[in-house]
Amino acid sequence: MRRVNTQDLVPGMITAEDVYTFNNQLILPRGLVLTDKTITKLEFYSIINVRVEDEMSQEYLDNPEADEDISYSERIKKSPQFLEFKERFDNEVPKFQALIDSVSKEGKELNVDTMLNCVDVILESDDGYLNVFDMLHNMRQYDDMTYVHSINVALICNVFARWLKMSDEETRLATICGLLHDIGKISIPDIIIKKPAKLTQDEFAIVKKHALEGYNILRRFDISEHIMNAALMHHERCDGSGYPFGIRNAKIDTYAKLVAIADVYDAMTSARVYRGPMCPFKVIEIFENEGLQKYDTRFIMTFLENIVNTYMLHRVKLNNGTLGDVVFINRSSLARPTIKSKDDFIDLSLHPELYIEAIV
Repeated sequence: MRRVNTQDLVPGMITAEDVYTFNNQLILPRGLVLTDKTITKLEFYSIINVRVEDEMSQEYLDNPEADEDISYSERIKKSPQFLEFKERFDNEVPKFQALIDSVSKEGKELNVDTMLNCVDVILESDDGYLNVFDMLHNMRQYDDMTYVHSINVALICNVFARWLKMSDEETRLATICGLLHDIGKISIPDIIIKKPAKLTQDEFAIVKKHALEGYNILRRFDISEHIMNAALMHHERCDGSGYPFGIRNAKIDTYAKLVAIADVYDAMTSARVYRGPMCPFKVIEIFENEGLQKYDTRFIMTFLENIVNTYMLHRVKLNNGTLGDVVFINRSSLARPTIKSKDDFIDLSLHPELYIEAIV
């Protein structure tokens, strides 16, 4: 292992450590074979130097041109870090489901530490916490079942709390709030939760009861009021348009505000029984156009700015079929970055007829 200045990095080198920005956001995972694109990403974030393995990637040396044709997403899926993450995720979901069912259906005691351990195991890494969004984006084959969604929201809340520079104890609490926010949905019939069509007015009224149901389940236990409030208030909105009470900004619990954003982001970018996962840039655009009044301003802007940065240098497909890489973030229009295609640079903020259709 050796430390190399970013300006001296060459394609084919292998990262020997996770690489973070100055505000502790993961840029590249350990064990990734560097390419021109990933080296450019390090330069974009002003990373001065990186530890790399002593040996170059033999696979890259044997066929460097083929490696350049592999998308960042494909590279992530092939990485040991992703394969380990997916294995841990697959193992912990049924454990979490059994714990939730024992509380909500069998009336057993709630052990927050045991449930939180499911998330801790998934987040295990030799060199720190993972780029959760890279991991989740490449695991969107799961349907939007309550248990998977709850773990996803807990993982997102964990990273979101770090972006907000919360303390370790606050980050732990935010993670628990995300994990238990939808516990009330266990009482909603599957025929409604998994209905492959738009809900009727009466069916939606039943679904909306899950917030109060969750609060009533959790209030039986000696836990933080924030956890109970996150279950009760995660569908409330700062402009009063939410439910169950239609309360406004100051009356909404701080942790419920945080969970609300993570909840919507995961729900919209996950597959559902009636549609595939929505492109993150489309979700970001919806937040920009419709959500700035609905969510706490500091929370939503911190979330969106950090989210869009996680997709820097990702390959994307535009609605006209053009493929390109995200090379510049437009701060005034986060959902419409500049794309470098094979032949040109396309500033999407200047082309309203174009938009990012998918991350590939």
